[in-house]
Amino acid sequence: MATANQNLSNYDKSTVPNAKEFRFGIVVSEWNAKITEGLWKGAFDALVDCGAQKENIVRWNVPGTFELTYGASRMSKSIYATSSMLDAIIVIGCVIQGETKHFDFVCEGVTHGIKDLNLKGDIPVIFCVLTDNNLQQSIERSGGKHGNKGTEAAITAIKMAQLRKDTN
Repeated sequence: MATANQNLSNYDKSTVPNAKEFRFGIVVSEWNAKITEGLWKGAFDALVDCGAQKENIVRWNVPGTFELTYGASRMSKSIYATSSMLDAIIVIGCVIQGETKHFDFVCEGVTHGIKDLNLKGDIPVIFCVLTDNNLQQSIERSGGKHGNKGTEAAITAIKMAQLRKDTN
């Protein structure tokens, strides 16, 4: 959880496994694209910075945040997952509070959906979904003054890929 003084882009590279041998899937919501593209860039750059090969990072787009669960589920069963086995999947989305309960339903649905994929699947699915009260908060967490949640998600994906490898 981000605090006022925490920069989501900060990580100690010496504590992160080398990602050279890992393959990553990233499912990105097209909704709130200004934000999700910033999160994508943070995730992609951090993966590469930690050794991931660009050709071992697969990106799929889905229309909205609610569709991330389906996208991640399909990706985990796709040729990308079965031919060389994905080691982790990151889902990237952004839901901004509006005047209706739609925000609550989307946030709850995608949260439970990703949780279920983690419980039932073999590939860790990393939750990189901003659920902010306003656009400014999302900007601040997608490359702004709080750093980039995408970077944090990439570091989590690398660590979970290593855990998966170590426990198989």
